[in-house]
Amino acid sequence: MPLYTKEVAQQHLDAWMAAELALSTGQSYSIAGRSLTRVNLTEVMRQIQYWQKQLNDAIRFEQGLGPRRKVRRYVPIDL
Repeated sequence: MPLYTKEVAQQHLDAWMAAELALSTGQSYSIAGRSLTRVNLTEVMRQIQYWQKQLNDAIRFEQGLGPRRKVRRYVPIDL
């Protein structure tokens, strides 16, 4: 079962995508001696990846596909 519904994950993803667009205009600025510094792009991209995964998980759950499973393959080495 996913942590978030599809709608909630989409809202968060949209918000972080908007933050990425805001960063493209500059990370900090000053007006009348007061300054504002926005969060760094690395953190925004990390959040976008997180919320995209949450959205994908919610969609898969909604479609009845369940969580993605990672397949690991091991190659025996004769020492």
